Amino acid sequence: MTDLHVYVGTYTSNGGEGIYLFALDAETGSLTRLQTMVGVVNPSFLTIEPGGRFLYAVNEVEAYYGKPEGALSAFAIEPGTGELRFLNQQPSRGASPCHISLDQSGRFLLVANYGGGSVAVFPLAPDGRLAPFSSHIQHQGSGPNQARQEAPHAHCVLPDPFNRHVLAVDLGTDEILAYAFDAERGVLRPGRAPATRTKPGSGPRHLAFHPNGKWLYVVHELENRVSHYAYNGMTGALTELQAVSPLPPGFEGENFGAGIQVDPRGRFLYVSNRGQDGISHFRIDADNGSLEYAGCQPTRGKFPRHFAIDPGGRFLLAANQRSDSLMVFRIDAKTGDLEYTGHNASVPAPVCVHVHVPRQR
Repeated sequence: MTDLHVYVGTYTSNGGEGIYLFALDAETGSLTRLQTMVGVVNPSFLTIEPGGRFLYAVNEVEAYYGKPEGALSAFAIEPGTGELRFLNQQPSRGASPCHISLDQSGRFLLVANYGGGSVAVFPLAPDGRLAPFSSHIQHQGSGPNQARQEAPHAHCVLPDPFNRHVLAVDLGTDEILAYAFDAERGVLRPGRAPATRTKPGSGPRHLAFHPNGKWLYVVHELENRVSHYAYNGMTGALTELQAVSPLPPGFEGENFGAGIQVDPRGRFLYVSNRGQDGISHFRIDADNGSLEYAGCQPTRGKFPRHFAIDPGGRFLLAANQRSDSLMVFRIDAKTGDLEYTGHNASVPAPVCVHVHVPRQR
């Protein structure tokens, strides 16, 4: 079985050296370091073009190019080796970009600017380079938590599975916004559905679609809460169906929700808990998408910021930001339970993980 490639984004301001590349043994889960792409400032979140040709990273800083905005960096992925080669950069149109994704065609890059409280779209050239932005929307408002919600803070932006809408989660305004997406020109416009208001002070952070496109799951950073919504793919409207805690029973300490992902077959949902320091998982009801808490696996480190599930749904890799470690867990195909493989790697200040099938020469 072919090894997989693992890319890890880090905070260079906290000791990381850039973007790390590992080979993941697809049988055992062991990790072998292959490359460190240095000279990349705070590449805290990554995404990979579906064909495996290009990788994109945010440069999460408050000022770049002498302006109050961050940047985005594009890299070519070398066939076979997976090594990165720098292509170009563009300013992100807002301070502290923290999340990026690609539209379903792979022709446009979407960015959420946390500090700037905005979202933007960037066309991609055939050679993978970033072109200047084609669309930019500034969020407005605030929330009741003045320490964290004094202004808009866009924290996640994703296209829906149909490429009709782009959903943006704003932690600062307690909103999920669905923008109509012009997939030919890369332009965002106000959608037919009004913004979905979440519980005041909950601080929605990240979202994940179910593979069937009918259900959406959101983790809230400022409240221990995971929300399950029905999604209308024609209008972008959301209807909340359920809200559950991601924490194991009896936990009473401070915790901040972080990552959220559905496994490739749509049977399990995983959520990372910073403070409780575990990955919780839920069983997903195949008929209505409802969540049933199924357990929590300690990540054997501190502050699991992000995690990745390999495309085959066999392994989950957790990035412990405050203990400088990347841990590998095996996923039980029947129950979704996580079992530590005994394999890990040392990575300073890891923030984001992506597992990808290598493109062959």
